[in-house]
Amino acid sequence: MQTLVGWHIELEFQEEDDRTRAAAMVRLADGTEYRAHGLAQRHPSDAEQLRVGEEIAGARALMDLASQLLQKAHTEIDQASGRTSHALS
Repeated sequence: MQTLVGWHIELEFQEEDDRTRAAAMVRLADGTEYRAHGLAQRHPSDAEQLRVGEEIAGARALMDLASQLLQKAHTEIDQASGRTSHALS
């Protein structure tokens, strides 16, 4: 199987007090960029674990990014086919 294209996704994190923010960005082969954000907030009774906050905030940013990419794909399908496409989850 030959790889036709590859995507590189950038994730950056900011930690402030009990909050972790993640920013995700992907640049597609056509030059389109998509950006997304995620947030995690530690409960006051939880121990400080920066890695866990990064994982949660990062996952939420990637879920947002995935949603945007699905919407883009469905829009392109709809435009090409002249009908409404449906996601299968």
